[in-house]
Amino acid sequence: MAKILIVEDEPAIAMGLRDDLALEGFDVDVAADGARAEELARRGGIDLIVLDVMLPKKDGFAVCRSLREAGVATPILMLTARAQEIDRVVGLELGADDYVTKPFSPRELVARIRAVLRRTGELGGAGDQLVVGALRVNFRRFEAWRGTQRLALTPTEFRILQSLHRHRNEVVPIDRLMGEVWGPDVFLSDRVVYTHINNLRGKVEEDPSHPALIAGIRGVGYRLDA
Repeated sequence: MAKILIVEDEPAIAMGLRDDLALEGFDVDVAADGARAEELARRGGIDLIVLDVMLPKKDGFAVCRSLREAGVATPILMLTARAQEIDRVVGLELGADDYVTKPFSPRELVARIRAVLRRTGELGGAGDQLVVGALRVNFRRFEAWRGTQRLALTPTEFRILQSLHRHRNEVVPIDRLMGEVWGPDVFLSDRVVYTHINNLRGKVEEDPSHPALIAGIRGVGYRLDA
């Protein structure tokens, strides 16, 4: 049974989401502000966080950023009442795995949650490894190392690396990378992919300013030279 953390400051909405997800078989916990959500997330034992953007004490963007910077890899699905594309882009760039815009139906939310859990579950169970020089990545255990240093990769960065590894030494078109990493129903710009690739290079490349592992082919996509 997957454990879901709902982060929502409006009690009626939070309780409604809790009841809907419980009926779908999820184990559900609730936090009413960003500080409490971050505290629970850092403790571990959570399979997915449903994170509202507008929160007291600490907004959802700040929580997402803080968790990713701390190396917390728990998948995050963001809830936002904002319709502007820039807000969705910001959330994805900060390391969120998906988003749902209010108002939404319980069925839509459950479908999104299952899709994210399915993607992360497939990643965790893939069982393959990537070893290039001092870089070692175990996709089953969600672990990445450069020499003796453990790398704090986000779930999105693991999925990008696995997608490139699956097609290593081939150019993966940007639209194909989007589909394999974020899923076919998530609409985002090339900028989001570019930002995540740059962040990933900063962690796995010996010299991120001159990447030797993840090559970019302008106007086409990316290639893992492994």
